[in-house]
Amino acid sequence: MRPDGRAVDELRPMSFQRDFTEMAAGSVLVSFGRTRVLCTASVDEDVPRWMRGTGEGWVTAEYSMLPGSSTERIRRRVSGRDQEIQRLIGRSLRSICDMKALGERQVTVDCDVLQADGGTRTASICGGYVALHDAVTRMVLGGSIPEIPLIDELAAISVGIIEGEARLDLPYVEDSTAEVDMNVVMTGSGDLVEIQGTAEGAPFSRSQLDELVDLAAKGIGEITAAQRVLLSDPPAAR
Repeated sequence: MRPDGRAVDELRPMSFQRDFTEMAAGSVLVSFGRTRVLCTASVDEDVPRWMRGTGEGWVTAEYSMLPGSSTERIRRRVSGRDQEIQRLIGRSLRSICDMKALGERQVTVDCDVLQADGGTRTASICGGYVALHDAVTRMVLGGSIPEIPLIDELAAISVGIIEGEARLDLPYVEDSTAEVDMNVVMTGSGDLVEIQGTAEGAPFSRSQLDELVDLAAKGIGEITAAQRVLLSDPPAAR
């Protein structure tokens, strides 16, 4: 029995609250259990200097854990961990974005962790995709671009091995004791974007790797289905 009573292949209670804030082009509060991340997407009608004149846009991300998001106060800084996570989020979002269709503009997706209980980077990717989708949809509705420049859906989830058992969507109490800890990012069509997996003790086998990826794919399919329902209605006009 898991600490919270879930089955090994069961996600934590999940929700996406669109337009949680009103100033950014896209905004969503994403929750997986007690983990809550505010994801906002802001559009800049310019690109980094090295991209000017290419006819292509850029999508980037920033990530931070806010003070009070953990039991011990997090200092206001960009740590090496933060940089690694925001690069993961940016890579993941760019993998499903047509940069030529976006045009010479930059979208920055900010992921601010309000409360952390495991899986903050994967929740950031799930919520960041929704915020990005709303931002570019509003660009289409406003006439800035002719079509949504996203070529697929995107979601991510954590998996791991605890006490020899493969489990989906780890809260901190499981993540902190996992023998194997893994984050999987996939598209809605089932293609892999990134796998981050580490044996915290003894090495794990190829068959265990396959089991973990299959478990992640099941969870990501459920997340993608929830995102699809949410995004079937366009965001409110601004």
